[in-house]
Amino acid sequence: MNKKLLIVEDDPGLQSQMRWCFEDIEVMVASDREQAIAELRRSEPQVVTLDLGLPPDPGGSSEGFKTLSEILRLAPNTKVIVVTGREEKQNAVTAIGLGASDFFQKPIDGDILSFIVERSFHIWQLEQENFALNQGQAQSPLNGVIASCPKMLEVCRMIEKIAPTGVTALLLGETGTGKEVLAKAIHQLSDRNDQPFSAINCAAIPENLLESELFGYEKGAFTGASQTKKGKIELANGGTLFLDEIGDMPVALQAKMLRFLQERVIERVGGVKGIPVNVRVICATHQNLQDRINENLFREDLFYRVSEITLNIPPLREREGDSVIIAQALLKTFGKEMNRPNLYLTEDAMAAIAAHDWPGNVREMINKVKRAAIMADDNKVQASDLELSPHTPLNDDALNLRQIRDAAEFNAITQAISAAQHNMAKASRLLGITRPTLYSMLEKHGISVEEKTE
Repeated sequence: MNKKLLIVEDDPGLQSQMRWCFEDIEVMVASDREQAIAELRRSEPQVVTLDLGLPPDPGGSSEGFKTLSEILRLAPNTKVIVVTGREEKQNAVTAIGLGASDFFQKPIDGDILSFIVERSFHIWQLEQENFALNQGQAQSPLNGVIASCPKMLEVCRMIEKIAPTGVTALLLGETGTGKEVLAKAIHQLSDRNDQPFSAINCAAIPENLLESELFGYEKGAFTGASQTKKGKIELANGGTLFLDEIGDMPVALQAKMLRFLQERVIERVGGVKGIPVNVRVICATHQNLQDRINENLFREDLFYRVSEITLNIPPLREREGDSVIIAQALLKTFGKEMNRPNLYLTEDAMAAIAAHDWPGNVREMINKVKRAAIMADDNKVQASDLELSPHTPLNDDALNLRQIRDAAEFNAITQAISAAQHNMAKASRLLGITRPTLYSMLEKHGISVEEKTE
């Protein structure tokens, strides 16, 4: 764990004294509430030491309490240690009641302060590990997928259900919605995850080459075929074959693909011998296949063969709350790659991201965030760095991940209870949780239900 400590103290002498108490800890310093909140957003420290006597009320504690409340609202998991004078025990008690994790009294004793801070880091880490364990038991995370909106979480749950089976899945969604990422998630959660994952974009390869790319060819099959070559299907034997943009597959090749899907046997171009292939097939397209069928551009029998299970991937503009979360995750990734780990989105950037329609979906966001990671001055990523128009800043509640998750949880519970016709046993099964857990969640969200039995 990269330990980060924020010291909020207006006395320069005490700032230096406290800074030198810590080794192997990244220490940031702030002198007032505005600086403290800015540094909190920028660095995301796990632990904060907070002097309650901050300007413009250095002799009192009002500004310190305001800072404490704002820190815990923006980063509720942060461990805040309040620093008080000897005669201010009541302030320490009040701060603990507001959510501070510990307190320390002046004058500064380096050994005691170091002990309290290390203990807070330890508690923070234990809580994170416990949260990760609980999340792992509640749901299987999909590698590479960041989602909090109900629509996308439902897609993730469907993927978890179909992955262990051998069913052929069809992923429908606009360009850039992450269909290949989801296909890889299906592969990784299946019993074929230690076997090859072979992907081919049917729209990116010329029609006269696509057949040989898929099925391979025998030596001498055509001019330039100096040796036998396996195709994508054969290379995926034992694993998963991902046919991206299958809606653009030439009609002439669709008949051969249908035969393969029915018999799981291929013939290389120029070959006469059937080769059995054991492969799981996942397809994807941004096309409306029913329209393609009506236009005689896609075989109806092939459609039914590839769509044993169909997943509709929502575009980013319909994934409420996800755009800012995804952008922040991408910025962290690109920041580390570019040795700029402290990059952060300003409020105008987050507002612009939330307001943008993202016609290119996640792929467009990747390009814009990567550019911003390069172009940003200092550590601040502005809307202009993202090439987005400035927008009215979001309120903090719209950016609070806990509130976003709570809203999704509330919606899932109410929908399950409605679908189960107020039968708690059935509702808990729909949600994949125990009845006691459901009752706890009802109490948490203040949901009143007239229960019915089976």
